[in-house]
Amino acid sequence: MSSRVDVQNSAEEKLQTADRISQDLDRVTIRFAGDSGDGMQLTGMRFTESAAQIGNDLATFPDYPAEIRAPAGTLPGVSGFQIQFSTNEVYTPGDEPDVLVAMNPAALKSNLGDLPHGGTIMVNEDAFTANYLRLAGYDENPLDDGSLNEWRLIRVPITRLTLAAVEEVGLKKSLAERCKNFFTLGLVFFLYQRDTDQTKKWIDNKFGFNLDVARANKLALQAGYNIADTLEVFQTLYRIPKAELSPGLYRGINGNLAVSLGLVAAARKAGLDLFYGSYPITPASEILHELSGMLSDGIKTFQAEDEIAAIGATIGAAFGGALAVTGTSGPGIALKSEAMGLATMVELPLVIINVQRGGPSTGLPTKTEQADLLQVLYGRNGESPIPVLAATTPADCFNMTYEASRLALKYMTPVVLLTDGYLANGTEPWRIPNEDELPEINIKFAKSEDYQDRRFAPYERDENLSRPWAIPGTPGLEHRVGGLEKDLLMGRVSYDPDNHQQMVETRAAKIAGMAKDFPPLEVNGPDNADLLILGWGGTTGAITSAGEQLRAKGYSVANCTLRYLNPLPNDLCEVLERYKQVLIPELNLGQLKLLIRAHCLIDPIGLNKVTGKPIKIQEVVDKAITVVERPESVDEQETDKGAQP
Repeated sequence: MSSRVDVQNSAEEKLQTADRISQDLDRVTIRFAGDSGDGMQLTGMRFTESAAQIGNDLATFPDYPAEIRAPAGTLPGVSGFQIQFSTNEVYTPGDEPDVLVAMNPAALKSNLGDLPHGGTIMVNEDAFTANYLRLAGYDENPLDDGSLNEWRLIRVPITRLTLAAVEEVGLKKSLAERCKNFFTLGLVFFLYQRDTDQTKKWIDNKFGFNLDVARANKLALQAGYNIADTLEVFQTLYRIPKAELSPGLYRGINGNLAVSLGLVAAARKAGLDLFYGSYPITPASEILHELSGMLSDGIKTFQAEDEIAAIGATIGAAFGGALAVTGTSGPGIALKSEAMGLATMVELPLVIINVQRGGPSTGLPTKTEQADLLQVLYGRNGESPIPVLAATTPADCFNMTYEASRLALKYMTPVVLLTDGYLANGTEPWRIPNEDELPEINIKFAKSEDYQDRRFAPYERDENLSRPWAIPGTPGLEHRVGGLEKDLLMGRVSYDPDNHQQMVETRAAKIAGMAKDFPPLEVNGPDNADLLILGWGGTTGAITSAGEQLRAKGYSVANCTLRYLNPLPNDLCEVLERYKQVLIPELNLGQLKLLIRAHCLIDPIGLNKVTGKPIKIQEVVDKAITVVERPESVDEQETDKGAQP
């Protein structure tokens, strides 16, 4: 069987056949893209694992197609995985790839616009058939018509070479072709000097149930590596030295796994059983999957028939004395809203995880957004205050899940934790904490002996305005729960106007008082500057990187991230007043901007994006420079649009 491998270079670069050169780089961004069936997510994760084993800092972004079974070869069916790995600290998966691995024409067309001039394209030329070109909307083959001349193009017949590599195993053709993702991984492993041994061990563990499949994948991986070693196009190999990370034991983690581990850690620290009740919904379903795999004494999961049943069961678990948690995404929050009001009324500890996605309605299930902030703050009837926290990175999902659990248990209230699709699916190194590093969670259930000389009052308050937690069945501590307003002390149903006023104010004061538990705001950069870039949630990485770049260019810019969104930190307004302008990048039309304007009586400038994709570092940098250098050019309509009451 004959095959060929071609490379097209820019005019400035002509590859030679001399000995190979090994070049050290600070950081590289690679994007793997292909059909959903091409295994690009798996390829990306295995490369991520290799980078983590070397000790690189890294961040990833899997980009799943919105359609479950889009036709093969079409633009809606393209699946992608981007990783930035570095010898220095990284905060995002990168704005644009240095290398694009495209397994078919649709993958090339969908991603080419993000590739900078001079970047590298590695394609499976076997997929550039007349049919696949037509499905992707190409009139001519871009590999041959000169339209890719501004990039370095590496053409490899990946499908044919994969079939040749695994022929000895005797798999049927359709199954053998599925090994091409490991062949591709072998090519990239060679280019960046990665060892294949750990991946081969992983293949044995993953596919051990089918020895032929395991053997074929290992053969494909090694063949890709070996063929890359023979290609003149790979005259320069690249090495990204390990990063200088804080000492400790690390593992790669995505946001949903971090949430799961944070819940388990909080339950163990509090000495409580963990109950997780949920209805499957993208992109939150993985939390249920993870916790279901951790079942042991004290960890229980419940897949409900719908969102309302899920939170109803979770409220019951909280009444019974468990760390009770439910998880969902935006549409599920809409269905849970009445029961969230019930949990607020009866004042039971509850953690509600909202992994945000594009909306409204079904919206963009596999894409990211930050548009549920106002919903979780105000999307209930009556005065129904609920604390709202937000994680900032995949690893921070552990910290903020633990914190949400701590606050819910301390203040006897439901607490919402906001993550998003970007954080849920993205991966970064996580230093595993020691148990003694975690804040204490002290639980004190009401006991019969505490009330031998007086009647149990289920709504008496401690110094935090929290009511006692009495386990059902405890003698003498019988009390009533439900959605009707309570007597301010005994919990009986009350329609008294003054009582209702006092109970509403008390519940609000309890939530507002939580701010005393929050740490001071951390600002990166000068205490007084021309501009403060303020953000929350998944925009944190882009904001942090933009702040560093701007200060390196000499701009008077600081950056800050909010983890506590209700109540807002006590020192927030004082911090904001120190800066001439405040820029708030958000994946919505200005929801935090609206809150800041009302709370601190300042007029922030918004950078708002609702494309279903993360905000880019360069977008923040460009907007910040415009604000600092040409504030008069900032459109007045832009500062006033969106998120209006």
